[in-house]
Amino acid sequence: MVTDRFAGLPLLPTTVVGSYPQPGWLVDPEALKQAGVPRLRARGIWRLAGEALAEGQRDAAILALHDMERAGIDIVGDGEAGRESYSNQFATALEGVDTETPGNTIGRSGENTPVPRVVGPVRRTRPVAVEAVAFLRAHTDRPIKVTLPGPFTMTQQAVNEHYADDGDLAMAYAAAVNEELLEVFAAGADIVQLDEPWMQARPKLAHDYAVPAINRALQGATGTTAVHLCFGYAAMVKDKPSGYSFLPELEASLADVISIEAAQPGLDPTALASLLGKRIMLGVIDLNDPRPETAEIVAGRLRAALRHVPAERLLVAPDCGMKYLPRDVAFAKLKAMVDGARMVRAELE
Repeated sequence: MVTDRFAGLPLLPTTVVGSYPQPGWLVDPEALKQAGVPRLRARGIWRLAGEALAEGQRDAAILALHDMERAGIDIVGDGEAGRESYSNQFATALEGVDTETPGNTIGRSGENTPVPRVVGPVRRTRPVAVEAVAFLRAHTDRPIKVTLPGPFTMTQQAVNEHYADDGDLAMAYAAAVNEELLEVFAAGADIVQLDEPWMQARPKLAHDYAVPAINRALQGATGTTAVHLCFGYAAMVKDKPSGYSFLPELEASLADVISIEAAQPGLDPTALASLLGKRIMLGVIDLNDPRPETAEIVAGRLRAALRHVPAERLLVAPDCGMKYLPRDVAFAKLKAMVDGARMVRAELE
């Protein structure tokens, strides 16, 4: 039986999409900038090594959690403190993937990007995020959310040299994600989110096989599931369209929640009406703007969305992961988000 993870939470619960700024004593910010959003490993970003690195990543997770709790976030995470990017930790841990002699693909911004080569059957041979989830669960009583890279996006971030077509590769990735997802729930996660930003970038391919792959990845989930799509990190992508090329199709997915970037691109909230059977995790914090929003700005974005989505189906979040922001700015934006949600909640109640 799947438990309703939103029971007991306030109307318009607040959460984060995934990442939060990593401390400067843990990650070299210049090396992080140079690494971009790595598809392979980027071990050069870390200032520590060995057991000191593992301890530092755990300490950074507690710092991220503390900031979220201090800001008043209802559904918290660990800020992905131990990751180099949202996808490479899991994608490079799988069997059948060659990261020593990588291939190349064209990234979302048109740049040539080194990526793993799939040279054999893709299989998950060990837990990847489970230990971090258990650690987070032991340090907070609030509902927790964890992210995993989605099978469609991992397919776009690899060179397929084994499977007959990319649809088959996506289903293999989906089976691996599903194994991790089930163990992550067992470790204490309340919400598991699949990050699928590439559906927006390659909508024709997404129409062909994204939803079946997502549904395979979510099969048998024992908790709440979400899918996140966006136009890319604000630090890398400045000019964004105001509408999604792939969104109504997710109504057919098994995901309970659809998470979408909306603040920076100025999304027309009428688009939300296409997801009648889903909760919407709405991005109300523009990560391209270095100035923290005011609570009133956040409230205005929420009021616009509430004309198209009932409050009972709306969650409040930043547009995307926050790792490329200064930590003080990220915290101020989270605090404004919480205050804006409380303002609108009071109006509704």
